[in-house]
Amino acid sequence: MQYTIELTETENLALGYVAASQHDWIENFTKDRARIAIDEIVQLAVTKCMDTQTQIPQTREALVALAFEKGWVVALADKTATSGA
Repeated sequence: MQYTIELTETENLALGYVAASQHDWIENFTKDRARIAIDEIVQLAVTKCMDTQTQIPQTREALVALAFEKGWVVALADKTATSGA
């Protein structure tokens, strides 16, 4: 997936104050947050697999896919849409 964001000149200048490269900082932040979410989902999926005697997939990618497929985890946007928030 590729995402594009826009920063105001002020936001860009301010981010440059704390980051040597705005692009690298944004990419690293996003990838690290995704890694944390993957870790959480994998832990949950392994527990659910054990509780339901479901075969545990061999890769983290497969565990994440299974967790979404089984409804053990739901995208935040989907939760928000169904709750009316």
